[in-house]
Amino acid sequence: MTTVLHPVLAEVTERLTERSAASRSAYLRRIGAAAVQGPARGRLACANLAHGFAAAEGPAKSELASGTKPNLAIVTSYNDMLSAHQPYGDYPPILKDAVIRAGGLAQVAGGVPAMCDGVTQGRDGMQLSLYSRDVIAMATAIALSHDMFDGALLLGVCDKIVPGLLIGALSFGHLPAAWVPAGPMASGLPNKEKARIRQQYAAGEIGREELLEAEAASYHSRGTCTFYGTANSNQLIMEVLGLHLPGASFVSPETTLREALTRAAAAGVVSRAQAGAPSLGEMVDEKAIVNACVALLASGGSTNHTLHLVAIARAAGVLLTWDDLDELSAVVPLLARIYPNGSADINHFHAAGGVGFLVRTLLDAGLLHEDIETVAGHGLRRYTEEPVVIDGELTWRPGPAESLDLDVLRPASDPFAPDGGVKVVRGALGTGVVKTSAVAPEHRLVTAPARVFDDQHDFLAAFAEGSLDGVDLVAVIRYQGPAANGMPELHKLTPALGVLQDRGQKVAIVTDGRMSGASGKVPAAIHVTPEAALGGPLSLVRDGDVITVDPDRGVLAIGADPSGREPTGAALSTEEWAGTGRELFGAFRAAIGPADQGASVFSVPSHPLEVSVVR
Repeated sequence: MTTVLHPVLAEVTERLTERSAASRSAYLRRIGAAAVQGPARGRLACANLAHGFAAAEGPAKSELASGTKPNLAIVTSYNDMLSAHQPYGDYPPILKDAVIRAGGLAQVAGGVPAMCDGVTQGRDGMQLSLYSRDVIAMATAIALSHDMFDGALLLGVCDKIVPGLLIGALSFGHLPAAWVPAGPMASGLPNKEKARIRQQYAAGEIGREELLEAEAASYHSRGTCTFYGTANSNQLIMEVLGLHLPGASFVSPETTLREALTRAAAAGVVSRAQAGAPSLGEMVDEKAIVNACVALLASGGSTNHTLHLVAIARAAGVLLTWDDLDELSAVVPLLARIYPNGSADINHFHAAGGVGFLVRTLLDAGLLHEDIETVAGHGLRRYTEEPVVIDGELTWRPGPAESLDLDVLRPASDPFAPDGGVKVVRGALGTGVVKTSAVAPEHRLVTAPARVFDDQHDFLAAFAEGSLDGVDLVAVIRYQGPAANGMPELHKLTPALGVLQDRGQKVAIVTDGRMSGASGKVPAAIHVTPEAALGGPLSLVRDGDVITVDPDRGVLAIGADPSGREPTGAALSTEEWAGTGRELFGAFRAAIGPADQGASVFSVPSHPLEVSVVR
């Protein structure tokens, strides 16, 4: 079925391609130079090669020495503390067996760190979370740097792990690669009930014991957390990028289908390496990046991807901007309601038709590029199919042509909302992002006096003592940007802000920090750049300044003229920014780029924290 591409999608893609012409060409030349005929390890000297297969056993040793079979690198985020990554402990033997059966070889090339924002939330360790993405990219590059490999299998699920693996793997973009997901845990406590209990605790109506019982009922087994935060947004985006097998993202661990998909992903990379199929770097092009943006917007995904997609695109030489996302958001309808954008969880979404139906309806509406390369072959239409195991064999069949639950997933012709719910706001306070998909229309416009805080804990203390009660306010939480303290997520503010809103107060938040998938029913202008620590206008805001947050008009305004003021507050000093390993990341604070360029340390000039105030 051929459809006409939506004109805005075509225009954004054309401008993105023109803007990226030089950088994309340079990237393709670089990976082209890295691609040579035959196994890469054939270029190694004998001593180098012997080190590379010294631990191999049996026939694998001689086959690695001969260089006649493709050798795949397994790069894994396995650890057994975090539920999403714990299943990966079982994967290497399964992957190796599948690769051998397909005519190849495989070695675990290395591991990458996998930290959980859910564990570190509100703690000092959260200040390393965003930095961990670039550490993971570096660790991926180190794992692949031995030049022993003809392809890659990348194992990762959550938050910064998948973007980091992809950024790192793109530096070896001449190789074929596939991502191997682990799947979500079974549904636990309903999300609406979880949110209600969190607000009860924030309001002092229940104690820690009741809260912990609810949280444990929500996060209870192996697999990804089931709400639609960054982890599950990662999985959906990777599938629409064509880097997962069709239908692979949300199949639970410990199922026959999960293992069959894992084996098929491994065999597929062997086949692509043998056939000289398009490499990873060739696949992640302008059209694929636009598709990823559309998938994020249509599903109401995590705002973290306004950082990650920009950084991923740049790693492939594609210069994606927030304006591209904003323009796409205006025409991409919201088709899913998954918590915090609704009450359903990711398992409900998958059962309602999942990625297959989402891709089908977006393709039919001309809102995705069909002509892209994927790990399943050419063309995104394959991703309307769903995998099944019949008589022990994995196969694909047509996915649902209609949503099986219109309260969770809708066609493009009958959306939940006409736009994707990611808005760029601008004004005298800088440029930020607002996720409106979970914010009721009557709550989106807030004009109110500022309450300024330099730390989220100070806001929570003010809430606890009642000084925020009974008044409309815009909470300005500053010195939370990438250079200030690693741009931590501010999840813990959400229940308190929700309590104030439920009491009838007009409330919003403006911050140079992150909210991620926790961006919910309170309007939040996040990722505001330039950040306060680098002299951004947030450093000039005072209590009582009237702030307007109006995502529908793209406005972030202040009623006063702050230009003649001196900054107040400050980022943590070097001495204060220590403990929990933070002192090891001083170089990241000094080198990291702005949020609208992906908040990355790669290819960004260093900047001192002491810069003049933006006038």
